[in-house]
Amino acid sequence: MEPMAIGKRLAEEFPGEILDTCVHAAQVSVIVRRQRIVEMLAWLKRTDKIRLNHLMCLCGVDNRDRMQPPLQRFEVAYSLYSITHGHEFRLRAQVPEEDPRIDSATPVWKGAAWPERECYDLVGISFANHPDLRRILLPDDWQGHPLRKEYPLKGHDEWSGFTDLLHKVEELRPFDFNPNPALRK
Repeated sequence: MEPMAIGKRLAEEFPGEILDTCVHAAQVSVIVRRQRIVEMLAWLKRTDKIRLNHLMCLCGVDNRDRMQPPLQRFEVAYSLYSITHGHEFRLRAQVPEEDPRIDSATPVWKGAAWPERECYDLVGISFANHPDLRRILLPDDWQGHPLRKEYPLKGHDEWSGFTDLLHKVEELRPFDFNPNPALRK
């Protein structure tokens, strides 16, 4: 089934939830409200002729520099694939800056847990009902979310644990493994 046809079926099933449909570089994206995202994802997964049963990717996006309606400051993009039928579909749920949270997709796909944690860690979008929402890539004491547009390229300050980490690297250097003795220091 073509993505436009899937989007049309989704709009029929969830009236008023579809904000827009975009086509860019021959890829279709359906922009939706966040309130019923879990219901929409479950419907897309279970509906026979659609059967989008694989979550290929879930990521957070900061739209700060291109916010025109219907785009909110943030969005969560879900790239879905049907193993059964071989078609793809992209859903983009809008998340406002003043309340950057959305329901977790883990009831539909358990595998959404880690990409949601990454999205939370790097973009600052929170996922309600997530089984273990905490940082996954950055240390627990990290300040801010580095994939937000206002985050400075070199960070705010030096990370407080950086010096300790450098000392630990030097302490463990004698135990480095390098099969080429000529390259060892």
